[in-house]
Amino acid sequence: MMTTFSFSSRRSPVMGHRGMVATSQPLAVAAGLEILSRGGTAADAAVAAAAALNVTEPTSTGIGGDVFALYYEAATGKVHALNASGSAPRSLTLERALQTARPDGTLPPFHPYTVTVPGACSGWAALSERFGRLALGDALEPAIRLAEAGFPVAPLTAYFWERGAARQLAQALNGRELTIQGRAPRAGEIFRNPGLARTLRAVAEGGTDVFYRGEIARAIVEVVQSAGGCLALEDLAAHRAEWVHPISTVYRGYRVWECPPNGQGMAALLALNILEGFDLVSLPPFSAERLHLMAEALRLAFADARWYVADPRTNPAPLETLLSKEYAARRRALLNPQRAVLDQQRGAPTASSDTVYLAVVDGEGNACSFINSNYMGFGTGIVPRGWGFTLQNRGHNFSLDPQHPNVIAPGKRPYHTIIPAMLTHAESGALWGPFGVMGGFMQPQGHVQVAVSLIDDGLDPQAALDRPRFCITDGTPGGVLALEEGIPVEVMARLAEMGHPVRPVSGMGRSLFGRGQVILRDPQSGVLTGGSDPRADGCAMTY
Repeated sequence: MMTTFSFSSRRSPVMGHRGMVATSQPLAVAAGLEILSRGGTAADAAVAAAAALNVTEPTSTGIGGDVFALYYEAATGKVHALNASGSAPRSLTLERALQTARPDGTLPPFHPYTVTVPGACSGWAALSERFGRLALGDALEPAIRLAEAGFPVAPLTAYFWERGAARQLAQALNGRELTIQGRAPRAGEIFRNPGLARTLRAVAEGGTDVFYRGEIARAIVEVVQSAGGCLALEDLAAHRAEWVHPISTVYRGYRVWECPPNGQGMAALLALNILEGFDLVSLPPFSAERLHLMAEALRLAFADARWYVADPRTNPAPLETLLSKEYAARRRALLNPQRAVLDQQRGAPTASSDTVYLAVVDGEGNACSFINSNYMGFGTGIVPRGWGFTLQNRGHNFSLDPQHPNVIAPGKRPYHTIIPAMLTHAESGALWGPFGVMGGFMQPQGHVQVAVSLIDDGLDPQAALDRPRFCITDGTPGGVLALEEGIPVEVMARLAEMGHPVRPVSGMGRSLFGRGQVILRDPQSGVLTGGSDPRADGCAMTY
């Protein structure tokens, strides 16, 4: 039975049967549906939607960023994980990075040293090649049309575009390519991006070689080095997307899947394992007692994730032990049900180490959970001249502490905040559906809150996404607990009394709480039920 809550949705969940796409932008949804209607798989449609989001929401995503994906293959019942994140330049040493470090011990957020190899193009191609039915060029067609003909900019996108134009594009090399004579496009204004159309067409015709070894690669290296960075052609040529083993845990009869490190998906699994020991259903959804338990579970999870999430090629995490129910029981014992503990430390397991999210399910029951990001909005804001996309600043997530597993090093991949998720039925292995919540360190917190809403409370996807959320703002054990409008004021006050440093958030500040998409599939009927976050411009749609 579906339960209800007074913070009601303005939308009903979308229902369909032949296929469904959910993204933060309707034109990207349309691109995905077009590809499904042409016989494409969930993989083809995901690539089409991701490329269209690069056109319509460059404030968050693009081919200059990275990709992670989970793919449920209906024919085998297996979940596959794709890591298409890029590495730091091979000439970027810790000593070199420290020369530009800020007083807080981090790199300046938009410095060219934060540019890691863009992995998105390799991820699109890898997903298309392994699970697609159409050519990569076919999947890119809708985005190419949008970039050439132009599109009306959506309201929330226009708001963040204006912020990014002032914060990054105005200062970055060639940033004006993503403006209209130096300013951001307004809501409803047509924006054309011939440079990005040129990029997508080149990839459609020449594949990944043109991006990593051809003229686009040369343009990327030229602009990064002109800005003072050290990315080289050899760094781009060496890049490959990687199929990896997904990680998972069982939570109340459902298996929750995430990508392994260097993504932070393990934080969500750690928190769910801790929460499984509490009877959340007996607590009102927006009681201080329930929110306290959830926040404290995430504080413990972040204490581990902020240490153990690093490039597994150099610093593998002891995942089997970290994700065990025995380890969760030990960590759960540290949680005080009455009081916030803001100085939780990482555990010591014994070894046996700004973004868009989209969801697609096709008519055959294949599903893709897909996330593509520039990191901080436009990333660095640096644009390879004439190619119409910005380069990410994902390298800002490296540590400059030489003892930290995530310390910056030549050819190393940084801690990644972007994480897709997938749900299957634990006993049968049948698909329940892809889901995700984008937004920096909010992402594992969003995964936990949406999973609890779907599994513990039985909400439909739209109602689960409509619920107000909390966010430990910096993803650290002692971080401020931001609380979204819609959570009762008396509950906020009670959480403060319990020791949480709280901060109410309303209005446009609600972007802090991420933007999610969910599609669930009934294993008997094949009926799809989808929802799209009210904090974004998008929708879920079927055909």
